Amino acid sequence: MSSGVTYELIDTIGVITVNNPPVNALSQALRLGLLEVITAAQKDASEALVLLCAGRTFIAGADITEFGKPPVAPFLPEVLSALENSRKLVVAAIHGTALGGGFETALACHYRCAVPSAKVGLPEVKLGLLPGAGGTQRVPRLAGVKAALEIITSGNPLSAAEAADLNLIDEVLPHENLRESAIAYARDLVDSGAQLKRVRDITLNASSLEPGFFDNYRRKLAERARGQIAPDRIVSAVEAAVNMPMDQGLIRERDLFMELLNSSESRAMRHIFFAEREAAKIKDLPADTPVRDIRRVAIIGGGTMGGGIAMCFANVGVPVTLLEIGQEALERGLGIIRKNYAITVQKGKMSEAEMQQRLQLITGSTAYEDLADMDLVIEAVFENPDVKKEVFRKLDAVCKRGAILASNTSYQNIDDIAAVTSRPQDVLGMHFFSPANVMKLLEVVRGEKTANDVLATAMQVGRRIGKVCALSRVCYGFIGNRMLAGYGRQAHMLLLDGASPAQVDAAAEAFGMAMGPLAMSDLAGLDIGYKARQAREAAGEVIDPATDCVSSALVELGRLGQKSGAGYYRYDPQTRARQSDPEVDALIRAHADKLGIVRREISQDEIVARLFYPLINEGALILEEGIAQRPGDIDIVYVYGYAFPSAKGGPMFYADEVGLKTVYDTIVRFGRELGEEHWKPAPLLERLARSGNTFSAWDANR
Repeated sequence: MSSGVTYELIDTIGVITVNNPPVNALSQALRLGLLEVITAAQKDASEALVLLCAGRTFIAGADITEFGKPPVAPFLPEVLSALENSRKLVVAAIHGTALGGGFETALACHYRCAVPSAKVGLPEVKLGLLPGAGGTQRVPRLAGVKAALEIITSGNPLSAAEAADLNLIDEVLPHENLRESAIAYARDLVDSGAQLKRVRDITLNASSLEPGFFDNYRRKLAERARGQIAPDRIVSAVEAAVNMPMDQGLIRERDLFMELLNSSESRAMRHIFFAEREAAKIKDLPADTPVRDIRRVAIIGGGTMGGGIAMCFANVGVPVTLLEIGQEALERGLGIIRKNYAITVQKGKMSEAEMQQRLQLITGSTAYEDLADMDLVIEAVFENPDVKKEVFRKLDAVCKRGAILASNTSYQNIDDIAAVTSRPQDVLGMHFFSPANVMKLLEVVRGEKTANDVLATAMQVGRRIGKVCALSRVCYGFIGNRMLAGYGRQAHMLLLDGASPAQVDAAAEAFGMAMGPLAMSDLAGLDIGYKARQAREAAGEVIDPATDCVSSALVELGRLGQKSGAGYYRYDPQTRARQSDPEVDALIRAHADKLGIVRREISQDEIVARLFYPLINEGALILEEGIAQRPGDIDIVYVYGYAFPSAKGGPMFYADEVGLKTVYDTIVRFGRELGEEHWKPAPLLERLARSGNTFSAWDANR
């Protein structure tokens, strides 16, 4: 048979084994092999067929190497039709994960069994797609319409037990011995005279749905997934399952799938899928670079950030010591951790026993001497370079040789911090994002003298604690925060030029951001930026008087954001709902008059361009300076660290989609109309725009 699929007869049970490492992806060769085996098995002495997989998982989905290429027969629906129409009973035996096309393959079988540890799901929505091989037609027929919509629009996997409760799995096997148990299950089905159960034969009852159900569901999804079209198309496909015969529903599903496959949204989300995997690779680091053994970790600073980082390690079973300057601060920090875990337990996402197990892994200390045997120490104190340097001097004095010393700084120079130690090769940045136990991004900052094995270890540790890692060289703010400065500045300048806070935030949210820049500032607290500006001015930095004048004035009026009930907006004390405030509008007008700015009407398109084009321009500078390895790394930083909409693919991919000439010409025009200082095109952007090139093509040709 074709490579990747074997067949053998065990008594009267035909066993089809898929073996396409590492995840048994549905390659063209595998699809052909399955089709050949199923066809041949119709003529042999088998009474039933068992479809299982070798290795660590069932079919985990499509072959990603085929993404973006012309499809080659046999297509998956053809293979699944052969499974469903088999004259002999077919049992899918699931272990590991059955995802996407893999789960659709299992659904086309007549029965499904799974080991207790197995998981199933349809994650296509996370790539801007919908299941294109019957998933939207079969899941509603088995689990019901409401459950199907939740499963497919969330893209989240289900445990074997959860899938069984929804009729998606017929039998959870008694133990993890898949092959033996699945053959026995198939034999029992044959002996009991079980009939072929084709999902297509199930009729959905539309009368159980309330009037307007699908339209209401679409509205709910539109709020949850701003700027994405895939969730809406999923609803249409499931609606077809209710209103159409199976064959027509499959045609409708396929049409919708092809629409999404050719959409900019799916291109963007597939780009992020691949960029995430590329970001984990350091270009000049040999693949066989050794890593250091990290068994014990210490965190310096028990605030919100330090406590969150400690939780990241405890969550994966790594013992953590949390160090604070005094017992009172330490108890406060440990209390925040306990409270965070307790909230997770209350939400039903963790058991009490799991919480206690993780808390036992976190111990406290007020003495640096207790860190002598740590393998990794992460400093998470205030963003004050002098304080951070003092911490590293103390760590250098007490930590064993070979320990990795990392700073969680958001802005400071890692090389300057490393220079106060006798081991700069062991120092690097590990920039977590708040809340650290939730946010997925980890910026790993490579110092001038950071050793290769230290760098490789930090990337491995990041993956171990569930982070998406991206590498940055040293500069003020690294990749993310350096780029963010222009975004924040333009949000403020748009107010002075004529837009209201509500207009700016509405444009950003329509673009796909979960929250606009001014509402986000209110959430974080306007006083944070105010104190940072004071520190910069005290250090001798000259700040443009137009930059942040409104924000500073709000702080001086006691309007600190949500925590004080008022900032750019006024907030309802019970619901936290925001509403525009005429006092803020008047304040903005007064500052514009003071600066001699004539306010005007500003379109949503201009707001979007002025917010996001500075990200692109600064990203181009970062690429040319070698701060980021590749454009996709910048996109990963912004999607996972700053909630840039994945449906736009990150700022650099978005620029390619818009067209670099359009971006360049717009920046030049803004420079003419708004002032040259902050609208100077990056040389790389200018060169690529003039040559008709893209960031992705430039990267591929380097």
